[in-house]
Amino acid sequence: MRLILLGPPGSGKGTQAQRLVQRHGIVQLSTGDMLRAAVAAQTPIGLKAKDIMAAGGLVPDEVVVGIIADRIEQPDAANGFILDGFPRTVPQAEALDALLKQKQMNLDAVIELRVNEGVLLERVERRAAETRARGEAVRADDTPEVLTKRLASYRDQTEPLIHYYSDHRMLATVDGMMPIEEVTEEIGRILAAVGKSGGSRAAKKASPAKRSPKASGKATPAKSAKKAAKKAPKAAAPVKKAGKKAKRAARTATKAAKAAPKKASKASKKAPKAAAKATGGTRKTSAKAPKKRAKR
Repeated sequence: MRLILLGPPGSGKGTQAQRLVQRHGIVQLSTGDMLRAAVAAQTPIGLKAKDIMAAGGLVPDEVVVGIIADRIEQPDAANGFILDGFPRTVPQAEALDALLKQKQMNLDAVIELRVNEGVLLERVERRAAETRARGEAVRADDTPEVLTKRLASYRDQTEPLIHYYSDHRMLATVDGMMPIEEVTEEIGRILAAVGKSGGSRAAKKASPAKRSPKASGKATPAKSAKKAAKKAPKAAAPVKKAGKKAKRAARTATKAAKAAPKKASKASKKAPKAAAKATGGTRKTSAKAPKKRAKR
């Protein structure tokens, strides 16, 4: 499992990282610790970083990425890791993406612990007051002034990462103001969901390969040709039926055309006879009429 925890100072990243380390058997990789370890081991990258730090300069991104590249290949990182303090900027995130792609690795999740900055400042002020009340010296890095500067730096440099990983659909946000146990439980639910979705995506990617001709070794084109050959006579049947109907209609039309003159000639022959019968009937009727009148 490979994770990134994002959140401003005082959001509880360190506490949650340690719990994830114990629960999942992964390692927490701090940029500062890795730099110091590389310098102590006198690796080529470590010696380069040492010279830069000795000159008072900031270690460039490519050097930090090189140290991370060496570190994640060590045996204790085989089960996964949590990156702490890196990436801090979008260019660093892009460099990390390129590194993981080169090593054929993927990030499982980027979890943001969102907190109320006003509440954080109140906590620091209260803690400082309690420390002074006990007669103890307040740590130089645990004052409202220092926290205000660190929060401003986080907003300027690191907060754009939230939008970057959100656009890549990798970001999950947790309310860091909840009690520590509840934050841990919520992170656990997110990682469980990520594990399930990762498995389902792998299954979906594998399933098309089972159906493909190469995976099955079956001659799909030959089968398609056979099916097409079987369907061809069925497809031709309606055409044959239509042709037969057209022939029948043509025969019927021809017979009707031949029969029309005969019927016309018969009708013309019958017409004079019908007229004669009609005229004769009229004459007989008119001849009989005077006789009847004469009798009267």
